[in-house]
Amino acid sequence: MKPPPTPDDRLSPADLAAKYGLSVSGARPSLPEYVRQLWARRHFILAFSRAKLTAQYSQAKLGQVWQVVTPLLNAAVYFLIFGVIMGGRKGIPGGQENYIPFLVTGVFVFTFTQTSVLNGVRAISSNLGLVRALHFPRASLPISICLQQLQQLLYSMIVLVVILVSFRHFPAWSWLLILPALLCQFLFNTGLALIMARLGSKTPDLAQLMPFITRTWLYASGVMFFLPYQLSRIDAPAWMIDVLQANPAAVYMDLIRFAFIDGYPASSLPPHVWALALGWGVLVGIGGFVFFWKSEERYGRG
Repeated sequence: MKPPPTPDDRLSPADLAAKYGLSVSGARPSLPEYVRQLWARRHFILAFSRAKLTAQYSQAKLGQVWQVVTPLLNAAVYFLIFGVIMGGRKGIPGGQENYIPFLVTGVFVFTFTQTSVLNGVRAISSNLGLVRALHFPRASLPISICLQQLQQLLYSMIVLVVILVSFRHFPAWSWLLILPALLCQFLFNTGLALIMARLGSKTPDLAQLMPFITRTWLYASGVMFFLPYQLSRIDAPAWMIDVLQANPAAVYMDLIRFAFIDGYPASSLPPHVWALALGWGVLVGIGGFVFFWKSEERYGRG
């Protein structure tokens, strides 16, 4: 015997959900609400980044020492190949004696961006269990990755300061410029990681391609040599020098080198360097956040 009809039987699923105050599970919130949700989970984001940093080298005997040793070994290889064999020490602002501080600073700063991008590609795809099991703003994952890399860079800065002092570059007021430069770079890295996280969530093969792209970016940013000098040796057009110097990785490296290294002249910086640093950070940071948010409800679904 069928039960008697009820008024709800005549309602569509949408009207029925509206009547009882139901909403779609995992629906994308408004942008202001999304920002509020992220802020409410700021302690989780920071704790997650610290846990990932601690676990990164937990299986190695030297443990967290590898956070500093890895970029230093890269710098040693670049010094041998580009500094000694290929003559990359020529044209360094302030003289060839500044080459090691110039190189190590560039390697540390570029590694901050490079690892943020490479890990950002896998931010969603490597945490699918967490994404599917819990409801939280998915932007927490790429943001925590960039916080992890920022903490690693700060550890590396301790070694960098020792290197600088050993080459007679002592603390000065210009070192305070590192704080706004790193803030702009962090905004840029976070936005780029958010963009790559969304792309990588749907195209896992992108994770295999990105190392080749970031390696090309490294060579085009003047990590191992002074870019304007090397380009002038091959009679590169002025516009090419301006474009390569204005790329964000080169901008942030130049600012931090200028802050750290005595004798690094302001004329070595690209025109309007602070406007470029802030512009890249705000443009990519905000643009990447909005781009990631627009696909919020689709992360973790097949």
